[in-house]
Amino acid sequence: MRVAAAASTLAMLAGTSPLSAQELNALIWCDHADPALLQPFEEANGVKVNVKEFEGTGAGFAIVEQSQPGDWDVMVIDSIDVPRGVEKGLFEPLPEDKLPFADLFPEVKMDGKTVVDGKRYAITEKFGYNTISYNKTKVDPADMETLSSLTGDKYKGRLAIYDYYLPVVGMAALAIGKKTADLTEADLPALKEELLKMKANAKLVGEVTASQTALATGEVDILVGGGEWVTAGLAKENPALDFSIPKEGGVLWSQSLAMFKDSKNKDLALKFIQYVLSPEGQARLATSSCYWGMPSNKKAALNDDEKKTLRFDEQPAFLARAQAYPAPNADLDKKMQDMWTEMLQAQ
Repeated sequence: MRVAAAASTLAMLAGTSPLSAQELNALIWCDHADPALLQPFEEANGVKVNVKEFEGTGAGFAIVEQSQPGDWDVMVIDSIDVPRGVEKGLFEPLPEDKLPFADLFPEVKMDGKTVVDGKRYAITEKFGYNTISYNKTKVDPADMETLSSLTGDKYKGRLAIYDYYLPVVGMAALAIGKKTADLTEADLPALKEELLKMKANAKLVGEVTASQTALATGEVDILVGGGEWVTAGLAKENPALDFSIPKEGGVLWSQSLAMFKDSKNKDLALKFIQYVLSPEGQARLATSSCYWGMPSNKKAALNDDEKKTLRFDEQPAFLARAQAYPAPNADLDKKMQDMWTEMLQAQ
């Protein structure tokens, strides 16, 4: 089924004549570097996709600023950061009639961020949650249905915390009953208190690899800030790992694809975006060797096991409880980072 779908999709996107000798230059996150995603598109279109990985929107924009106009064709970007790229004059509006917007989960279209002044500059391709990952043989899964379990005594010394301030600050906000979109400086003392309670129960605070490894190896039993992007890729090796969206909610992450205004290959760039958003492209992106995540297209050609691992059928309920990343202005963002540093340094 998957092979047949791939052949059909790629034949449609390739057209009648290969675009031989063409190259596409893409600024990407690591999930797009997977040959399983890129090679079918390259072979169907007779092109080469050159990729450069980056982490964080600021790092991506820095690469663009150091490049010449036209050096890049497409970019992966946090959906919430699309307006920043538009403000810089980087992106080309996308033709909505040539992309499968009707097939996307409505909650992740992110119109408030991907549409600026009535023009759509990006399309959501993948999403997921910063929430609670855990080993269900070591903890009571029922406890993972509430964020209060992270600060109680029952799991003291058995937590790892993902070292990225925005999603974990978002989780702290949910835990104290605040909306992530409404956070102000006045909320910082309560947020800091909640973070310090989490830190007091943590065995470590680490970046993605360290925190994920700690959960996978049994050094800790719970990862604060984890999600399907941590556990799904490890499910075959360790089926005891799972994630939850607690009753208070989870923090929604969403990544989008945008086309550069100065691209010299806009037709090819659009074909690439169409491929990634096609059912087959979505399945390959969702199950990338770098990290798994939910495809934004409800028609993604995932098999039953993949859907089960991603808890595909539970997404409507998950999305109903999810809130977006905090999006503070520059002043509040600095204060949040300072608060995070204080938490990290606390004994």
